[in-house]
Amino acid sequence: MTNRERALNLLHYKPVDRMPAVHFGYWKELLYEWAEQGKISYELAKSCGDGNAADQELDKIIGWDFNWYHTVGTRNHLMPGFERKVLQEFPDGTKRVQNSDGLIERIKPGRTSIPSEDDYTLKDRKAFEELYLPKIQYSKSRVNLDFYRKFNETRDMTVPIGLHLGSVLGNIRNITSVVGMSYLMYDDDEDLFAEIIDTYADMQYKCAEAVLETGAKFDFAHYWEDICFKNGPLIAPEIFDELCAKHYKKRNDLCRKYGIDIISLDCDGVTEKLLPTWFENGVNTMFPIEVGVWGDQFEPARKKYGNGMLGVGGMDKTALRKDKAAVDAEIERMTRLASMGGFIPCPDHRLMPGSKFELVQYYAERIKEIKI
Repeated sequence: MTNRERALNLLHYKPVDRMPAVHFGYWKELLYEWAEQGKISYELAKSCGDGNAADQELDKIIGWDFNWYHTVGTRNHLMPGFERKVLQEFPDGTKRVQNSDGLIERIKPGRTSIPSEDDYTLKDRKAFEELYLPKIQYSKSRVNLDFYRKFNETRDMTVPIGLHLGSVLGNIRNITSVVGMSYLMYDDDEDLFAEIIDTYADMQYKCAEAVLETGAKFDFAHYWEDICFKNGPLIAPEIFDELCAKHYKKRNDLCRKYGIDIISLDCDGVTEKLLPTWFENGVNTMFPIEVGVWGDQFEPARKKYGNGMLGVGGMDKTALRKDKAAVDAEIERMTRLASMGGFIPCPDHRLMPGSKFELVQYYAERIKEIKI
């Protein structure tokens, strides 16, 4: 079987010859650690990105079958983005930077984690209408139609490939900041907040529609959100459902019209309180199902929603910094979850610095031994 066949069979409760070894990429710091240790070349570390040739070369070295984040999409962000400007530089090398979303961030040297937010540009209706509204209009230049017209003939049929749908709220969080989003929805202008979501969602829907109208075929569709943290969502579930549910349903109905029945969503943190909005409006695959300090989230979701709730992820990646005993314990847990069906084990986020190269190889070898 190909890895595409394995993945699609697993998520449709069909038999497979073995479990695929699936991952979700790496922190750059880890790749450079491995290069310094002589495990991989610096060129490979520098070039590696989700699903690209370097990523696939590293898959062969480690023993992975594929990176789940193998998606293609459109220019469904701000277009054009804001000019990146260094506004201030501090003695320790930290920089205060305006990014492409108009946020002011503090970026520490040598770090690739999420920067701290200092300030934001989208504070009121005037800023939205003058600075942002022109950047979130749909145009044909957002979609490479020639690429998608040839997609079925040129795509790799050995791995699952998804259509990236963008987000409904994650991109909004990026342009308003967490603080700005909180003020908008509660204190400053609730109507403006709803209008921002609606306008952005309409543009992203049109992007997905234009792709699917070319006849390009995909194995799954995928959202990126990241709107939860270790204590739950960054938005009240009631507000989220009121403002966002309709957009998930519209986009997911479009996908199903074109034969896409696996729709995954990437959200970190504790997602339990937002699952009803996602699941009831067409999202059916949790990813990457972080374990964090709170424990397994997939089994409770499966018990609540039944076999329609699928999953990719759920493996506590911190075991890969420890020893074989810790990895074996995760393999045992993944075997139990996989036995429920509709689930593909995958480290629950990008592998972090300190992950041991030999342990990652060991995990990739052992996970293939799971039989369904």
